[in-house]
Amino acid sequence: MSTYCLTHLSDAVLLRGLTTLVAQDRSTTAVLLAHIAECDARRLYLPAAYPSMFAYCVHELHLSEDAAYKRIQAARAARRFPVIFEAAADGRLHLGAVCLLAAHLTPENVSDLLAEAAHRTKSEIEELLARRFPRSETMGLVQALPASPRPEDVQLAPGQVEAPGPEGPEALAGQLAAGQVGTHSKLAPIATKRFHLEVTIGERLHDKLGYAKDLLGHELPSGELALVLEQAVDALIEKLEKRKFAATRRPRGSVRPSANPRHIPAPVKRAVWERDGGQCTFVSESGRRCAARKLLEFDHVEEVARGGRASVAGIRLRCRAHNQYGAECTFGAGFMREKREAAQLAAAARRREAEAQAADAAHRRAAEARARAAAEEVIAPLRSLGFNADEARRAAALCQAIPDASLEQRVRRALSYFQPRLRTFAQAEASPGSTP
Repeated sequence: MSTYCLTHLSDAVLLRGLTTLVAQDRSTTAVLLAHIAECDARRLYLPAAYPSMFAYCVHELHLSEDAAYKRIQAARAARRFPVIFEAAADGRLHLGAVCLLAAHLTPENVSDLLAEAAHRTKSEIEELLARRFPRSETMGLVQALPASPRPEDVQLAPGQVEAPGPEGPEALAGQLAAGQVGTHSKLAPIATKRFHLEVTIGERLHDKLGYAKDLLGHELPSGELALVLEQAVDALIEKLEKRKFAATRRPRGSVRPSANPRHIPAPVKRAVWERDGGQCTFVSESGRRCAARKLLEFDHVEEVARGGRASVAGIRLRCRAHNQYGAECTFGAGFMREKREAAQLAAAARRREAEAQAADAAHRRAAEARARAAAEEVIAPLRSLGFNADEARRAAALCQAIPDASLEQRVRRALSYFQPRLRTFAQAEASPGSTP
């Protein structure tokens, strides 16, 4: 009889078995989360030729995108707060609950929040969070899964020692769980080589698409939107390829040499991109090549610090995760950590300086605007005294130096502009030869 054929069991035995299996599943899930958390923290997916823990879970462990996303998110939360492992093992919290709570947990509230969320459904926990953490607007519908458990764990390659930008640790995974993509954009296959695209756009893009359809009216009489989008994407791809690996239809015959040893000439970029097929070249010990095609970087086979040259043979494509992993293997995690911390401090100093300069510029603009307003206010009283517009404007300009003075004080200051003329006129009136 098949192991999965249970028709011979009594109701009581079947229910007891179900209860036992659920308890075992909870315990196994907690252990699984602990393994995922530790493998994620050690970044063991990198030597296995995967750019992220998410990619490893989906393509190596064959979990669904949604299952991988939830387990990694829950594992990272449980690594921060180990009490979650116990709560998941004894059934107080399910995976959905942990994922909902993760973003709100702090050392101060973790005990109270987990106790209040125990044995609650997903909708009940959503109501709990809405009550304890009210928000005024809708949160983002698309969530990116970080490839590293903490930003400080990110190691930078020798040639890439800089603070992470928009493509920082949160962008390393480059993939989303299918169940985590919101309704603003949806792409689904509907037939062989046919896909349905559903997307919400703003008024500006709507108007641009309409204008593009009008411009292409002689080429696309039907005005089919898909053809308009295809041409727009083709133009975007051409622009991005030019920026990414210097793609061009008419390459230059000669290239001016650069004194910067890290500079990679455009012909080298084009040749390396074509040779490597736009894919990370890292290969694991088992012979698996990393499949990443996002966040690719040109990496020196031999480090620049050790004399590496920017030739076609000396450059390769690596995803950011494996570029950084290679640097860590070569120079050591401690060295790269020091470089990263120094880069972060330098970036923070640059940000503070930029913010101070922006604040100073804003203060100067505000002061100049206030001074101009103070001067403009004086023009009307001067015109009422009989001065023409040009005279009033030139006289009022003196008031920009005292924008906080009263209107009477500013008018007196403006009248001082005319004192030399009035003094000359008075002297002329007082001279013996003047006409009475």
